[in-house]
Amino acid sequence: MPTDRPVRVALLGHGLAGSVFHGPLLAADPRYAVAVVMTSSPERAEAARAAHADVEIVPDADAVWERADDLDLAVVATPGETHARFGIRALESGLACVLDKPACTTDVEGAELLATRDRTGVPLTVFHNRRLDGDFLTAVRLLREGRLGALVRLESSFETWKPTVTKAWKAGASPAEGGGVLYDLGPHLIDQAIRLAGPVEESYAELRALRAGAVSDDDAVVVLRHASGVVSHLTMSTQARRPGPRMRVLGTEGAWSCYGVDGQEGALGAGASPLDADFGLAGAGRGSVLTTDAGDKAVPMERGDYPRFYAELADALQGRGTVPVDPADAVGVVGLIADLHRRHPVRSRP
Repeated sequence: MPTDRPVRVALLGHGLAGSVFHGPLLAADPRYAVAVVMTSSPERAEAARAAHADVEIVPDADAVWERADDLDLAVVATPGETHARFGIRALESGLACVLDKPACTTDVEGAELLATRDRTGVPLTVFHNRRLDGDFLTAVRLLREGRLGALVRLESSFETWKPTVTKAWKAGASPAEGGGVLYDLGPHLIDQAIRLAGPVEESYAELRALRAGAVSDDDAVVVLRHASGVVSHLTMSTQARRPGPRMRVLGTEGAWSCYGVDGQEGALGAGASPLDADFGLAGAGRGSVLTTDAGDKAVPMERGDYPRFYAELADALQGRGTVPVDPADAVGVVGLIADLHRRHPVRSRP
């Protein structure tokens, strides 16, 4: 990879993932230059031109591969069912690759992705950005410092209130196409749980489609039993008019809980720059509380740090360190999600 010029990036897709997450993070790091954006939408093309100077807009992935000799990195931010296919083609074209989550939608796709990475020797990673949420980093810190004792149980949730099915592709996609809250949010929550508690030995899920017209799960509860003995309770829902705690971490010596959601996505969506002085700082109302025999104590939240993902990737591409997320981790999470869908099919409301 070049050290005398920025890494030339092709950004495939300029919807939510491309325009809110990847585009701003890449633009904020001088070691990258977004050279090509793939979109067939005139409105998204206009937004991409406004966000990235001198960017070339192309209508499809074939046009990206045709330009591979002039590029270094492909960032795949398209609908989930295309991730593995585009990722494999990027690697075969000699382009390092970032896949938005989920990395794939089946075990077979995941195995082919990793085999292609191994065969080509081209770097591959997956955007599990929630490893860099302030709440998750706070849980990691408290466990590392021993303030909770040994971890006993993890409760983690992403809950919102979206009573009607929207026109977004995710709302109309089946689980086989990467649709539903388990494929959308499960990669984050399951990945976080494994990072905190270790490998999973047993799993169970309740997957429901509650909204009229829903074709995939919009309410999911997953229980994981880890080899360490820790149990994780994970909730993903668009049907929570009043969300519960974002995280509750129970240990032998204490418990920690927090409310609300990490503010980085909202800030990026509102046009903030990752370079802003307050980017990643926890807002008011997160309710970060540590409970021990001494009582309740408010504890500061760690700063969220999405920019670290692309900073670590740039180092890895220049031979310093490893990619920020091992793709085998992401493929393993998808394998678990696919297995949960096989054993616990989505049930519609009677």
